[in-house]
Amino acid sequence: MTAPESPHPEQPDVHLAVVLDGQRLDFAACLTSALWFLQEQRLRHFADSVDVIPGAATGLPRLPTEQLYDGP
Repeated sequence: MTAPESPHPEQPDVHLAVVLDGQRLDFAACLTSALWFLQEQRLRHFADSVDVIPGAATGLPRLPTEQLYDGP
């Protein structure tokens, strides 16, 4: 099975730290998907917290269903 690919390979990936029910999960996401994910979080509050962590996102699993956060 191949790893999922970024919906915007021309963009840099960012490191997202998502806390759900006290459990921290770290993901890579393209910049566009990360920004839409953060906006959705502000509106719906489905996670305890979401932070963008400076530095490389290399080796992290991609944000599940990242392509759903590809814009309006």
